[in-house]
Amino acid sequence: MFFGRSWDEWIEQYARSHQHPVNRFCHTVGIPLIALSLPLFLVAPFVHGFWVIPSGLFVVGWIFQFVGHAFEGKPPEFFHDWRFLFVGLRWWFAKMAGHA
Repeated sequence: MFFGRSWDEWIEQYARSHQHPVNRFCHTVGIPLIALSLPLFLVAPFVHGFWVIPSGLFVVGWIFQFVGHAFEGKPPEFFHDWRFLFVGLRWWFAKMAGHA
């Protein structure tokens, strides 16, 4: 359970708001870029000049997200409910497993 709802319910709602094929593609690419950037930010203070890599991944990942939503014609779910920031990665794993 995540805030009183099952992960399946969260992922189902997320999938319903991501129907356009371009949006789904953009999220399929953008979500792992963002997810990969986060642990790399922890390395950046210790490696001179490395901050460019996680910053680039993070920015490009979010560009993919917002381009996808432009095609979808809807704002991102997290504009309405911040908890959807945590659902995108779960949706991506479900999609990779063939469940979303």
